[in-house]
Amino acid sequence: MNHPTAPGGRERHLVEGRTIDAVPESERRGRPRDLFAVWFAANISPLTIVSGTIAPLVFGLGLWPGIAAVLLGNMLGGFLMALHAAQGPRLGVPQMIQSRGQFGSHGSLLVTLVVVFMYAGWFASNLVIAGQALHRSVPVLGTSGWLVLCALAGLVVATVGYDLIHRVGRWATVITVSLLALCAVRVFTAPGVIERATNATGFTLSGFVGMTALGILLQITYAPYVSDYTRYMPAHAAARRSTLWFTYWGSVLGSVLPMFLGIVMGIAVADDAIAGLDTVLGGPLSAVVLCSFAVIVVHVNSMNLYGTSLCLVTAAQTFRTTWLPGRLARTALIAGPLALGLTLALAFQDTFLASYTDFLAILQYVLIPWTAINLVDYYLIRRGRYDVPSFFAPGGGVYGRVNGPAVLVYAVSFALEVPFMHTSAYTGPVAVALGGIDLSWAVGLLVPTVAYWAIARRRARTPLPATAPATPSPALPQEGS
Repeated sequence: MNHPTAPGGRERHLVEGRTIDAVPESERRGRPRDLFAVWFAANISPLTIVSGTIAPLVFGLGLWPGIAAVLLGNMLGGFLMALHAAQGPRLGVPQMIQSRGQFGSHGSLLVTLVVVFMYAGWFASNLVIAGQALHRSVPVLGTSGWLVLCALAGLVVATVGYDLIHRVGRWATVITVSLLALCAVRVFTAPGVIERATNATGFTLSGFVGMTALGILLQITYAPYVSDYTRYMPAHAAARRSTLWFTYWGSVLGSVLPMFLGIVMGIAVADDAIAGLDTVLGGPLSAVVLCSFAVIVVHVNSMNLYGTSLCLVTAAQTFRTTWLPGRLARTALIAGPLALGLTLALAFQDTFLASYTDFLAILQYVLIPWTAINLVDYYLIRRGRYDVPSFFAPGGGVYGRVNGPAVLVYAVSFALEVPFMHTSAYTGPVAVALGGIDLSWAVGLLVPTVAYWAIARRRARTPLPATAPATPSPALPQEGS
């Protein structure tokens, strides 16, 4: 059977052959504008609408304060996330591999495993929403049955890999724009919805700060894997700039629009978003919309599973530096996290909103210090100049096994967040004194930014030669494992 050929003479296959190895310039392909579709579709999902309902249902915000907090948080967090996206074309490696340049080959392992937990949580959260939506539309199966089917569908897309994820993203964008517009029209024309929404004037400073932080976090949670979807892009400077802005606007617009709808639904229906949409849309239209949303969840979860497999390969390759799995091994690595995410979804489907809110808080505490260190190192210390072969070298190459200052700054930053934390299980003394305002996200961003910059700029070695396009690791075999 003949396979299409990529630039440079390399054969293209249906199932992606590479995992975490560097992508050489000869295999770079795609257009930066395609990233808009990927991230727009990834965000316009039922889970994002549910995230919007947190503004009125959890934080007690009215319509306009909720909209302002969502817009502010997503625009700030989206820029940080897009700065990570621009690293992909320059270096051609997944984000967690690039993180070895800050923490060392072994030092980055902790953050890599945290990201695996994050993927499992997102996977489970999306599955719950999809299962509930499909059960309301097609009750022939229970919610648990639909959870399993959606999980398996995501497994198929993730196994095929990078190219199929991009293709599904383009089609998903068309579907999601149409669905969002349809839902908005029906919600805003339903009797009494607009009146109830505009009359809601609730506001607390702690609620506004909390919702702003949630918007920042929803964007930053993409940071550990956003460059996984840009590493095949061309490496020239114009492509890097375009990558940043197409990713930014796709992710921000894809988030704020459904969150705005979620705010209105939370105020007007005072219930979960899925039940609210079912009530407002009614009849066959509700079934079509909710089933289509479930299809979008499959796309989002395929991205979660794909990213999980890259993280697990990264973790394993820390100790077996020459190991690069083939397709069968990568499929097995995807199946494990899928089982974990499915188990979490089945366990927490009845207490979803409370569990989801606490899950977001935990992610905030562990991811924001990492993103600060990564961006400071990339943009201010090394200015994008890394020795890519050292990412894969035994002992971490020029970056070593553990970069003590980076690990120390991360640990101290997390410790300093603790007094500012506010969750259902624990509220720190500073958060209590501030009336429940959780400023841990600001501490987790500011402290490592200043501390790591002050330490790293003094310890910076002679600048490394620019290595992008990188000398790649050996390509994976195209068949077998």
